[in-house]
Amino acid sequence: MLRGSLIGAAEAVPGISGGTVALVTGVYETIIGSAGHLVTGVRSLITDRARARAELREVRWDVLVPLLLGMAPTLVVALLLLGPAIEEHPVPLRALFFGMVAAALIVPVRMLGVRWRARELVLAAAGGLAAYLFTGELQLSVEPSLPVVFLAAAVAVCALVLPGVSGAFLLLAFGLYVPTSEAVRDLDLAYIGAFALGAVVGLSLVVKGLQWLLANLRRVTLAVMTGLIVGALRALWPWQTEDHELLAPDSPVLPIIGLGLLGAAVVGGMILLEHWFRRHPSDAVEHGVAARHAGGHADGTPCSTRPR
Repeated sequence: MLRGSLIGAAEAVPGISGGTVALVTGVYETIIGSAGHLVTGVRSLITDRARARAELREVRWDVLVPLLLGMAPTLVVALLLLGPAIEEHPVPLRALFFGMVAAALIVPVRMLGVRWRARELVLAAAGGLAAYLFTGELQLSVEPSLPVVFLAAAVAVCALVLPGVSGAFLLLAFGLYVPTSEAVRDLDLAYIGAFALGAVVGLSLVVKGLQWLLANLRRVTLAVMTGLIVGALRALWPWQTEDHELLAPDSPVLPIIGLGLLGAAVVGGMILLEHWFRRHPSDAVEHGVAARHAGGHADGTPCSTRPR
């Protein structure tokens, strides 16, 4: 539930990816694997119920349910609180988030290891450039009709499974961040229903493809994710105009740098805690189950088939 609350809070912050936080907290591959089984199981309920039951048994309900219970209320609270805070104090909050996302780079880099192939470097650079241009240039303003809300939610939910892509930033780019926050505050059930339906449809379309990529092109996928996280840092540069034009640091500089370092320290501490819990004897059984379902350990190394 604690990890889910962190992911939910991240989803409400423009520039921070819920997928990045899922990577940091060590539940990313479990989420992707379980979501893939869930999507296949639901699709098979009509055509092949035996397969549907088999797929649904593979879902890590003991992980997904607590994650959702922690994520939902935190996401709502964060939407209600962070929107006004970001508008009133953009520079210090962006600095804090910049440090958090920069520290999160440790996770995919550690999963890839120290030896990067030339192709992986090129793909990471391409992903970084694409994210850099995207976060700097995309600014849209659309009418928040229900079909538009549906489509925007289907795109924004991809951030939950794509580290480096911020769902809140996508909503901000579409001009729907404030309307979404207001819909949650005012309990606009039509808006919330259209958004939820779009999120479910978008997630069902994306998750199977990403599951296949992680199973068959793992290193390439992680390299691109790393590049996306690096490029997305542009959106969190503390000093920028309303049109996302980057500016030189302005005084006071030291407190802003301090906030960035604080954010990095928070994420670094989360990574160390995840590493400790994964190796702690009392967590060995739980981690062994998660590793079997994910096809490897949380740091990306394959599970040994030999008994210990």
